[in-house]
Amino acid sequence: MGHGNTFFEVSAILGLATILGIVGKKLRQPLLIMFLATGILSGPSCLGLIGSYDQIELLAHMGISLLLFIVGLKLDLKLIRTTGPVALATGLGQIIFTSAIGFVIALSLGIPVLSSAYVAVALTFSSTIIIVKLLSDKKEIDSLHGQIAIGFLIVQDIAAILALVGLTTFGQQVSGETSFFVSSILITLKGLGFLAVIALLMRYVLPRLVGRLAHSNELLTLFAIAWAVFLGAGSELLGFSKEVGAFLAGISLASTSYRDSIGARLTSIRDFLLLFFFIALGARLDWSTVGSQVNSAVLLSLFVLIGNPLIVLVIMGIMGYRRRTGFLAGLTVAQISEFSLIVAALGLSIGHINQETMGLITLVGGITIFASTYMILYSGSLYRILSGPLKIFELRNPYRETSIDELKDDTSVDVILVGLGNYGSGLAEYLLRRDKIIIGVDFDPGALEKWRSRGISVLYGDMADPDIHDQLPLRKARWIVSTVRSKELNSALLHNLKNLGYTGNVALTATNKHEAAEFENMGAKVIFRPFADAAEQAADTLVYAMDFLPENVNWPIAFREVLIRPDVSVVGQTIRDIPLRSMTGASILAISRAGRIYYDPDPDHKIYPGDRVVIMGSADELKQAEILFREFNKTSDTETQDRFAVAEIQVADNSDLAGRTLADIRFRQKHGVTVVGIRRADNRIVTPSPAERIFGNDILVVVGNRQAIEKLKLAEPL
Repeated sequence: MGHGNTFFEVSAILGLATILGIVGKKLRQPLLIMFLATGILSGPSCLGLIGSYDQIELLAHMGISLLLFIVGLKLDLKLIRTTGPVALATGLGQIIFTSAIGFVIALSLGIPVLSSAYVAVALTFSSTIIIVKLLSDKKEIDSLHGQIAIGFLIVQDIAAILALVGLTTFGQQVSGETSFFVSSILITLKGLGFLAVIALLMRYVLPRLVGRLAHSNELLTLFAIAWAVFLGAGSELLGFSKEVGAFLAGISLASTSYRDSIGARLTSIRDFLLLFFFIALGARLDWSTVGSQVNSAVLLSLFVLIGNPLIVLVIMGIMGYRRRTGFLAGLTVAQISEFSLIVAALGLSIGHINQETMGLITLVGGITIFASTYMILYSGSLYRILSGPLKIFELRNPYRETSIDELKDDTSVDVILVGLGNYGSGLAEYLLRRDKIIIGVDFDPGALEKWRSRGISVLYGDMADPDIHDQLPLRKARWIVSTVRSKELNSALLHNLKNLGYTGNVALTATNKHEAAEFENMGAKVIFRPFADAAEQAADTLVYAMDFLPENVNWPIAFREVLIRPDVSVVGQTIRDIPLRSMTGASILAISRAGRIYYDPDPDHKIYPGDRVVIMGSADELKQAEILFREFNKTSDTETQDRFAVAEIQVADNSDLAGRTLADIRFRQKHGVTVVGIRRADNRIVTPSPAERIFGNDILVVVGNRQAIEKLKLAEPL
């Protein structure tokens, strides 16, 4: 029983919630379940810690208002557009089918019609908070199924808000003095007026006000909370729910540039206040009726755990997605959400449902959230078990994930590039500048359309899906490169490629040295570490500048260091060949290469990619010199003359070279290439000496720049 001391009650409740939260973390369960358990244990059925229900209810309402405020603040309608029609179709389709089937099941269990309607609506909503947390922990937010799931969860959130509006607007009984029609007209006019006032404030007041308050983070946070509570109170005065007002308060600030900052600072406060909502909910459960509801709760829970994913699977399969994508996205709706409990609590407060129905919905929520958490955490293992039977949910041609531009049969592919985000797009850009043939793989339709418009073959899908590899020319690809920073996805990619017998090279992106070592042990040829590599290069540049470049030299010259990129025109040229002094007036003072500094390099010193060239001159001269050093090589074939090449050259049977030694022929001086091997019938001569004689029909293995090799090929046989 309560102790009459609210502070003591709250401290005891928070202590119990902390202990159960630790247990929940060990069980890998969302805190929402532990908060419900805290309420149950704190309620009159167990420890009886709660006596100050009014104070707990007040904090609970503030928590719900803040939750709806943040939902409105972060409502990202753009995500629905970027994931295509699948988000809208799946979201609405799942809501319609789940509510219809759930309504029939509830009626068959003997639940009254109005209560069955509430149960059906509660079964349709899934927890965005829980799903985003689980997908983030698994690093699947940016995967194809993750983006689609977030898209249709947003659709569900919007539907939940509309349900709240509908309940508070038309759900309450109309008094006998006013007709339903007149009451509806009045409520509609109030709603339109409320929206008009908010729209005017959004347009003329809020942006300037928020901009002024943004100078103080504390003041901005205080204003956001006050604004959410104020509009919530105003909405309730007009006959709507406080949750609707808080949601509109969030939308009114969503267009400002400070929405992310506000949301980040309010998230912890939201989580703390929501604790009291779930505690109040758990404490008010009537456990005397739970025993009779267990069978109904289990049946409804099985429908949510199995039926909801199947509904999503069917819809996404019809829309042309693979069964794996549909299955993983479907698992995200295998539970009911905090919105379900909020809607049910609202129905209880206005007399539409009783405590028994409220307890049933809460029990279903606890069962489904608990079970679905493990289903999502072990989704990969589940899919491997169910992959075969799930084929019935996949079209013969899952066209949304198999749409790739056709390549000619004789066309080889240099790189299959997985991930076209910022890092992947940059890599693709430089590969194209080097005239490489690439295929891009990504789940973002916008990114794919961007590269398709440039003539690049692209595939819409997730490389972690083994079935997607059937659409890729793996046997023609020299390299498969993943720019996705996900250990799970990259490990799955390597595993799938190994099973398919891929013999080419693989490059992966690691987030730390431990991942890099693991990928290397698994067979990756190259490991990218974007942040570490960039940081190391920046540190090298800074340290070199500290050690070499003068700081306070009173002299009418300046110094500048230029990093030589691989695709600039000066690569492979000697200092003598670069018209630096004649075109700019600047001079090369030093060259840093692989940790070694060449001071005052001679004219025959060559420039290579990665060199750091220190140039000296006036400010204007240095500016022009930097432009020269960064001029892109725009030769017709995009190849530098120093491009390394290897070839086999045949010596004619009656060649003048027959019987002469390599020293006599002076091959290097005459042709600009080096003989590194001779194939004579079945004999192979490796690294031949200058005294080695050449005979007719010998095949010379030569290395040199591409231009010299091409000339020799034209003269073959020699």
